[in-house]
Amino acid sequence: MRELILLRHAHAEAAADGLADMDRPLSAVGQAEAEAAGRWLRDNHLLPDRVICSPARRTRETLEAVLAQTGYVEQRLEPRIYEAMPGSLVSLIEQHAEVQRLLLVGHNPGLEQLVALLNSGSSSEYRGMPPAGIAVLSLPAQAALEPGVATLTSFWWP
Repeated sequence: MRELILLRHAHAEAAADGLADMDRPLSAVGQAEAEAAGRWLRDNHLLPDRVICSPARRTRETLEAVLAQTGYVEQRLEPRIYEAMPGSLVSLIEQHAEVQRLLLVGHNPGLEQLVALLNSGSSSEYRGMPPAGIAVLSLPAQAALEPGVATLTSFWWP
């Protein structure tokens, strides 16, 4: 078995005139949420082997706070995560199939739809994934990422 950990970025500052969406930083609440997410991962022994992260500022700041709690691992910024839908995310994840425990830090609605698709086989009735929410999915070691192939083993939010 291998594991896929999906982490939605923590709360970000509201959009402001002249500030691109990609440049929105975490709020003070978001910083605390991200630190709590890192502690939860550490305390549950869910330390990733590799991280792929959206280049948006709020995802990078979330990841930095998480890794400050868990310890640093191989990280890659992946521009295709930003605004990605489940199909694109599956393609990205498949490029890291050799990784035993992969952490993907990204955005909704793509993440919450991906959880539903991999776990239940359909993304049409997803339940939601709050800021700094974490979904841990167990995958058969050699299985292709297809609808319904994963088991949701943990779901946490601050």
